[in-house]
Amino acid sequence: MADDSSDSQLVQRLARGDQSAYREIVRLHGRYLFTIARSLTVSDSDAEDVVQEVFLALFRSKFRGESKLRTFLVAILMRQAALMRRRHKPWMRLPGSEEALTEADNSASVRSESPAVDAKLDLAALSSRLSPEHREVVILRELEGLSYDEIAQTLSIARGTVESRLYRARESLQRITARSGQ
Repeated sequence: MADDSSDSQLVQRLARGDQSAYREIVRLHGRYLFTIARSLTVSDSDAEDVVQEVFLALFRSKFRGESKLRTFLVAILMRQAALMRRRHKPWMRLPGSEEALTEADNSASVRSESPAVDAKLDLAALSSRLSPEHREVVILRELEGLSYDEIAQTLSIARGTVESRLYRARESLQRITARSGQ
C-alpha cells in the first residue's frame, strides 16, 4: 500500500500527463479495488468493468487530496457498483440470488491454511445474502478494515447511517448463520 505522500505525488504527476503515474496508481490500488468490486458484483468480468470505470473516473477527475487516494477510489467504486446493479436486467443473476448463493457457498467451501482467510471467505459468502446497502458496509468494515468515518466518507452517508446499517447487517448475518447452523 502506498503512503499518502507518494499517492499525492502520483496524482500530481498524473495531472501533468505522466502516464507512468497512472500505471503506478493502477499497480498500487488495482488489486485492492478488484477485491472489493468482486464482492459487490456478480462476476469477475463485472468487477473488472467496475474497476476500469474507477480508473477512468480518476483520470477524468480533479482529485483535490481532501481524503486518501484509496478512500477516493473506493467511493468511486461504490458508486460504479451501484450503477451496475441498477443496470442489470431483472432476469439476470444478482448477488443474493439462488445461483449467486450456490457460487458463494462453493467458493467458501475451499479452505485455506489460515483461519483468518477462512473467516473472510465465510463472511464474503454470507454477505451475498444481504441487501446491497448492508453488504457495502460489512465489506468495507469487516473485510477492508475501514473506520466508520472512512466508510461514511466513502459512501457519502452520515456516520450514524453507517452505524445503523452495520448493526442491521450484523443482525441479519446472525439470523442467517443461526438458520443454516453455521
